[in-house]
Amino acid sequence: MILRQFLHSDPVGISYLFGCGGKAAGAVVDPVGDIQPYLQAADNAGMRIHFVVDTHIHADHLSAGRALADAAGSSYVLSSNARVSFPFKGVGDGDVLPLGNVTATVLHTPGHTPEHICILVTDRTRVDEPWFVFTGHTLMVGDLGRTELAVSAEEGAKQLFRSVSKLKGLPDYVEVLPGAYAGSVCGRRLSGKPWSTIGFEKRHNQAFAIENEAEFVGFMVAEIPPAPPEAAKIRAANSGVTAAAA
Repeated sequence: MILRQFLHSDPVGISYLFGCGGKAAGAVVDPVGDIQPYLQAADNAGMRIHFVVDTHIHADHLSAGRALADAAGSSYVLSSNARVSFPFKGVGDGDVLPLGNVTATVLHTPGHTPEHICILVTDRTRVDEPWFVFTGHTLMVGDLGRTELAVSAEEGAKQLFRSVSKLKGLPDYVEVLPGAYAGSVCGRRLSGKPWSTIGFEKRHNQAFAIENEAEFVGFMVAEIPPAPPEAAKIRAANSGVTAAAA
């Protein structure tokens, strides 16, 4: 297993390169900014990038996903529910991205956005059980992602509650690798520690610990963080509706 984490400060976010070193098959999750560090990291690890995944259509930064996929000759992956104006590899709940001895299983986790996905990763050279999960802006260390782009904040929170229940069904030892950390506008009380476990978040993440749907919805809509500046414009650009420079 190869895993590399890229921390970004402007905007605040986290990207990842992971995959099978033995079979030289890798993927990148939620790339931001200059694509060269990802290409170089893959080259250093002796891997070819087969997939570039965006966990959702981002509204806080311009995605580097399509540019990286083009440069690497790889597939650009989004949820099949994503509404964009360009070709992509659509995936749904339970689909698997094969990476040699590593498997990446898609979990559809709407709530932060309707098309949000998480990626559950298993290293079959060690065990057939999952090792970690890329949670994007659904589950972060210390909080859950604010709901957006739903019919209402309440409906988005209900979707998120169901998605959270799916993540809670994972073993407690599964590591949480989120798409953001402290300083991001996508959560309220995020930790500066950029990884955790399902079990720790169950015990110490107030939003993640709520079991009652009505209580959860009330909590999530009580203090929704404001959307990032020009969020609609950025999401439109990432959807291909407008040019990135517009």
